[in-house]
Amino acid sequence: MLFAAGLGRRMAPLTDTRPKPLIPVAGRPLIDHALALARDVGIGRVVVNTHYLAEMLAAHLADSGATLIHEPVLLETGGGLRNAVPLLGDGPVLTLNSDALWQGKNPLQSLISAWEPARMEALLLLCPKDRAVGHPGKGDFSIDAEGRLSRGGDLIYTGAQMTRTDRLSSVPDAAFSLNRVWDMMMESGSLYGTLHPGRWSDVGRPEGIALAEAMLEAADV
Repeated sequence: MLFAAGLGRRMAPLTDTRPKPLIPVAGRPLIDHALALARDVGIGRVVVNTHYLAEMLAAHLADSGATLIHEPVLLETGGGLRNAVPLLGDGPVLTLNSDALWQGKNPLQSLISAWEPARMEALLLLCPKDRAVGHPGKGDFSIDAEGRLSRGGDLIYTGAQMTRTDRLSSVPDAAFSLNRVWDMMMESGSLYGTLHPGRWSDVGRPEGIALAEAMLEAADV
C-alpha cells in the first residue's frame, strides 16, 4: 500500500494546487518513484489511498495498474491501512510512504528478505541519522540484538514496513495512527526493525527536494 492521502501542509505552497505525491523530484512525481520500487520487486497488487485533490491523483494513476481507494475523511495511517485491507487481501502487507526517495537497495526488497513470519507482527525499515537526508527531527527507535524495537534512540522510521493487519481491528476509532498498533506489538515483543543499507531522503518540505536530488546525483557519480 502506498500512502498518498495526506494534505501535504509542510510542503506548501507547492501543495496549494497539487497533492504532494504529484510534486516532481528528479524528473518525475514522487508517487512514480514509489510505484517503481513496487514494480522492481514484482509486486502485482498496489493500493493507493487518496484524499486531497484526489481527482488529480486518479487521472495521473489511471494507467498505472494501481487500485485507488478514496478517503472522504482522512483516516491517518492506521485507519487508512485498515480501510484498504479488503483490497490488499489476507496476510502481511508492505506499506510505503510516498514522500521519500532512496539510494541503495530497494527498501521493499530489504523488508521481504528480512521478514520472519514466525516471530514478527511488523518489520519497520529504519535509517541511522547519519544516512538520513533532509530529516530535521530526532530519531524514533532503538533496536536490540534480536532486532526488536523500543521507543527512543537515533534510528529513524523511513515510512516503509511489512506488517500483519490482524491488530488493526482492535482499535475502536475510525482514524488512528499506526503508532497505536506498534505500541501493542512492542508490548508483546513482536515489533521488529531492520536497517536500510543506503541513504534515505525525507521529502516532506520544499527544501527537501534539492537535498533528495543531490543525494540521487551523488549516487550516480
